[in-house]
Amino acid sequence: MTSEWQDEVLEDGFAIIPGVFSSSEVEELNSGLDRVLHRVAEAEGPIRDKAGTVYAGRNLLRLFEPAKTIWRRSPLLELLRDVLGPEFGLVRVLFFDKPPERTWALPWHKDLTIAVKPHSGESIVFSKPTLKAGVPHVEASREVLEAMLTLRIHLDDMTEENGPLLVVPGSHRLGKEPVASYETARTILGSRGDVLAMRPMLAHRSISSREGTTLHRRILHLEFSGLPRLPEGFEWHDFIA
Repeated sequence: MTSEWQDEVLEDGFAIIPGVFSSSEVEELNSGLDRVLHRVAEAEGPIRDKAGTVYAGRNLLRLFEPAKTIWRRSPLLELLRDVLGPEFGLVRVLFFDKPPERTWALPWHKDLTIAVKPHSGESIVFSKPTLKAGVPHVEASREVLEAMLTLRIHLDDMTEENGPLLVVPGSHRLGKEPVASYETARTILGSRGDVLAMRPMLAHRSISSREGTTLHRRILHLEFSGLPRLPEGFEWHDFIA
């Protein structure tokens, strides 16, 4: 079965792996994340609205210890090895939520930014340096991004009601270039405990939750790379093999 998901990732840019985490495991993750993200200051990673509602979080590898190990299980390990090779490692973990009282949307985009250690000097591989929650980030080259895979753990059911993800199958093969047409876009629906594997250069967007919903849409977003070492002396901010 892992080979089928590998084929989908390579061909379409994504695959849905059902039932990886049990209901009790998801509940434990949600409880732990809630405690951590409401305890620490915003400068350390949580992103809040004016009312104090947490709807995203960075620096989860530092803030949330389970993020370092929860992915070390079948069939995720096999899929990561098949797609990225034996030297892969975890390089960044983010958290997203669409609270019922604070929905949001994102336009079509590709995930081009990676977290790195401080680096000085000119680069032809990396561009657009920024600082996010105290961590340096750069836009990576196509070659670096092609050696990456993201696993998004669904901590809630993803339905038409709570602002699902839309993707354009095969758009990762265009590299960093934008998509000319979104007519083939597919809505990603799933159950809590499912995992969405996706290439960072897969074109995707996130729509707003429907008015009146009582549903959250929480996601633990884990980024992996098959490249332990980056070009030009750059280093991953974190690399957990």
